[in-house]
Amino acid sequence: MDSGATMHLAVSPFPGTTYPSSGAEPEFSLLARFVQKAEAAGLDMVIFADSAPASGSDAANRQMPFEATTLLAALATVTSRIGLVAAASTVAHQPYNLARRFASLDIISHGRAGWNATMAQAPREAANFSRPDGFSGDDFRRRTEEYIGIVQGLWNGWDADALKFDKSDGRFHDPEKMHLLDHKGEFFSVRGPLNVARSPQDAPVLVLSGLSDMDIAARTADVILLEDGPLESTKARYDDLKRCVAACGRDPGAVKVLMNVSPVTHGTAKPTVADSMEKQFRSKSCDGFNMLMPAQLSALDNFVDLVLPALRQRGLFRESYRGATLRSHLGLTVGGAA
Repeated sequence: MDSGATMHLAVSPFPGTTYPSSGAEPEFSLLARFVQKAEAAGLDMVIFADSAPASGSDAANRQMPFEATTLLAALATVTSRIGLVAAASTVAHQPYNLARRFASLDIISHGRAGWNATMAQAPREAANFSRPDGFSGDDFRRRTEEYIGIVQGLWNGWDADALKFDKSDGRFHDPEKMHLLDHKGEFFSVRGPLNVARSPQDAPVLVLSGLSDMDIAARTADVILLEDGPLESTKARYDDLKRCVAACGRDPGAVKVLMNVSPVTHGTAKPTVADSMEKQFRSKSCDGFNMLMPAQLSALDNFVDLVLPALRQRGLFRESYRGATLRSHLGLTVGGAA
């Protein structure tokens, strides 16, 4: 667990902001260069949004050129250190398939994967998945809580040394170190286990956003994304979250709270951005920031070249990666345990 002396930095590219003009390089190449630039700068992770089309128009598809987990699998092959986090809907995916997908991504990326789950219901999304009326707010909350519990339970279904691959005696695994989930709940029934081994970081990082239930986040999340706001209110919100984490029997440092910000880094705005981030961080209203920006190299260059050096000069951000996995970047213990 890290001491919290330096901030954590993530970047979330706006969807639909890298579309090339005719004859320009393909969309994936632009996204790959963006992520490689973020990695060269030493940022903790990049977080990609995702959504399913919500209406008869093709607007949602224009905004989302790639399904986020598929995109991450490709990006894992052209990067080596930066954390890769994908949003994936609890409505659009069954929990077993989603758990298996992220467990596979974690192995493909050598322990750099994370799942961004939201506690907010997307308008009309459920209509594409046999629920034309969606869910009531309370049903969605309870269903999401059950869903997250299943996914994390499946990720922990194998002990670290459970898989033997012993050809001499025909043993694939040690039965004593394999744990059936055998979940039967209000919304789902899942036996388990996954047919995917544990990853180098033990389990993918769980990032929660759209927070509507502090208790669920405090019990399950590794990272919580919160919206920016006045210093007094953000500090009170941060303190409440950390108290709730402690009340759930976890070390408050086991959950990182990042504030969503849209940094303006043109010209003389550079000191203002660094000063604002320093003030928020030193006031202990967050553990770092998730920067929302266009998926364009020029936008990232402005932050990396103008703001990041100022943060490093003030001792607010590390000079290089401390390890190879996303959990090591975030200073989290294996599996997010306290």
